[in-house]
Amino acid sequence: MPAADVNGVTLEFESVGEGPPLLLVMGLGAQMIVWHDEFVERIASRGFRVIRFDNRDIGRSSKIPVPPPSRGRVVASLLSPRFAKPAYLLADMADDAAGLLRFLGIERAHVVGASMGGMIAQSLAIGHPDLVASLTSIMSNTGDRRNGRVALSLLPKVPRHLNPSPENKISSALAVGRLISGPLYDEVADRELLDRSIARDPDPTGTARQSVAIAASPDRTAALHDVTAPTLVIHGLVDPLVKPSGGIATARAVPGSRLLMFPDMGHNLPRKYWDEVVDAIVANAARATGIDAPLTVHS
Repeated sequence: MPAADVNGVTLEFESVGEGPPLLLVMGLGAQMIVWHDEFVERIASRGFRVIRFDNRDIGRSSKIPVPPPSRGRVVASLLSPRFAKPAYLLADMADDAAGLLRFLGIERAHVVGASMGGMIAQSLAIGHPDLVASLTSIMSNTGDRRNGRVALSLLPKVPRHLNPSPENKISSALAVGRLISGPLYDEVADRELLDRSIARDPDPTGTARQSVAIAASPDRTAALHDVTAPTLVIHGLVDPLVKPSGGIATARAVPGSRLLMFPDMGHNLPRKYWDEVVDAIVANAARATGIDAPLTVHS
């Protein structure tokens, strides 16, 4: 796959399809292949050039040469940002994405981010508004610690899986998947994806550094008030990692945004909803051209 040297890091990326560019930004510790090949093809088939990439510190992109924070440091940073000592912030990761778009000669792109990727996408719309034609934020939040917090029941459970031993990588990742996903979790598909991910990049240490970057980054709520790109917010009502209040707060923060919520979706993107999610992303992109497509809102 091709790679781009931008913002002091090297980002591996992939481009599929032809048409207006649409950038997919993945979440915490997740490689670009977590945007499932079939999901990518469904968007590309709607007339888009779909670009996905490995964020810094994951996959085949640059690893930041800083020791990963301890499990205790990660948990403490989730409780208060004053305990975080980040190697970088979400704004730096947004600058990476901006650099990739400019490397590709793209003046404006539709941007879709999931989880931490939604935070990066929001930061991109804030820091580089000229590059963002439309914004879709999936199962994410604004950085406001009053909304979209992790369920307290997860705090002692998820961090223990951040730096698994080589023999426990798959079982640890599946344990997290079961903890954070809703009733539509597909463990068989997740195991296959994990096998592919480990084959691409067996080093999980970037996940802890990314976790602290999230915790240390400032609240984006006020800055989101100034975002003018047509915005779609998607969230699951049974998401325990980023509670639904995070999606609601995001939709409230961005003027004119639209909110799509699924009753049985956790912190995952179930195949059952792929068509509806793609339709919503396409409809939101159409708003950037002044052609307003209908959107069905679920609650």
